[in-house]
Amino acid sequence: MLPCVVAAGVLAWYVTRQPASPFEQQQSTSFDPALVSRGEYVARVSDCVACHSLPGKTPFAGGLEMATPLGAIHATNITPDREHGIGTYSLADFDRAVRHGVAPGGRRLYPAMPYPSYVKLSDDDIQALYAFFMKGVQPANEPNLPSGIPWPLNLRWPIALWNGVFAPTATYAAKPGQDALWNRGAYIVQGPGHCGSCHTPRGLAFNEKALDESGAPFLAGALLDGWYAPSLRQDHNTGLGRWSEEQIVQFLKTGRNQHAVVYGSMTEAFNNSTQFMQDDDLAAIARYLKSLPGDPQRDGSPWQYQAVTARSDVPGAHTYATRCASCHGLDGKGQPDWMPPLAGATSALATENASAINITLNGSQRVVTAGMPDAYRMPAFREQLSDQEIADVLSYVRGTWGNHGGAVDAKAVSKLRGHTDPASSSPIILHMR
Repeated sequence: MLPCVVAAGVLAWYVTRQPASPFEQQQSTSFDPALVSRGEYVARVSDCVACHSLPGKTPFAGGLEMATPLGAIHATNITPDREHGIGTYSLADFDRAVRHGVAPGGRRLYPAMPYPSYVKLSDDDIQALYAFFMKGVQPANEPNLPSGIPWPLNLRWPIALWNGVFAPTATYAAKPGQDALWNRGAYIVQGPGHCGSCHTPRGLAFNEKALDESGAPFLAGALLDGWYAPSLRQDHNTGLGRWSEEQIVQFLKTGRNQHAVVYGSMTEAFNNSTQFMQDDDLAAIARYLKSLPGDPQRDGSPWQYQAVTARSDVPGAHTYATRCASCHGLDGKGQPDWMPPLAGATSALATENASAINITLNGSQRVVTAGMPDAYRMPAFREQLSDQEIADVLSYVRGTWGNHGGAVDAKAVSKLRGHTDPASSSPIILHMR
């Protein structure tokens, strides 16, 4: 009996303990305008708006619905409102929530909040971020929405055990064998940029299979929320193997290059985050990503363009010629840098076909560069084409010009049609000032 009581006591202590914060004894923090401005930049790099804002609503007031294996949850209000937001948080409270996923009172945050990545944020960036949210963000009296996770699955104390197994606890430590540019890129990608949240495959416990370059699955591509986030490693077909550092910078800065145009979840990341990053930081990201080796065994033989003779008797070929070729070309080469090629596109080479189906059904969000909406974007075909027609045209694209992604089944189109909402294509554009 006694061992059970002791074990229960240890468990209770473990799941209710507050993580240590270096700011415990700090009673106040400076809200110097320079620090607030620095915090705004950290918020941009961290893309906080992506989850904590809705189109047409007050920035950072929360409400975004996110699907989880247990049910839907909603992002919270992180404005300095004292009733519904974080207005009563001390710097230590803020630090524990952002870097460890523990809100005041010991309430555990779901790991949809990317604290396994944010834990790598430096103390200086945490202080700047806190200053921005307290003094650079307008309070919003917007109540938080309850989660749709049923009892007892909504009990949060098991998250402490999940954290103990899967969540790191230390800030980023520079690798002594790498230069300053590489380390800055690694810091952004692993920490505030939390690129692995989308681009790293998940385990059975919904954990990222790797959190840095020491693990081969890190940034190797993952299926999430109806999109396939491609590999960011040096995979020739499904990653960045054909991209130069300059092309990576161009993509993050302008939303497009000769290989691709941002779409899916990456559109919001571009609209509100990467285009605002300093050029040195973009160069650092590119340097780091180009250092990550690909996996030829997983990626397959390198893609090579193969010219084809137009044929109307092949399923999907007529639809392509009449619906797609005016932008992407009969030869599949597109019109870079505005209309991307489909020949050699990651979505046409990856085994996962979710992105190809999703963008064909629902179109792409508006790409907004330097405040200017783009003039060309992918239209939605969910009302114009049947499931079979979409499956046929995508099978044609994924099997032509040397593409080898594989055929698409109409049942897969039907399933994604039922799980996606064309209204979700409305862009979130954050104007902080």
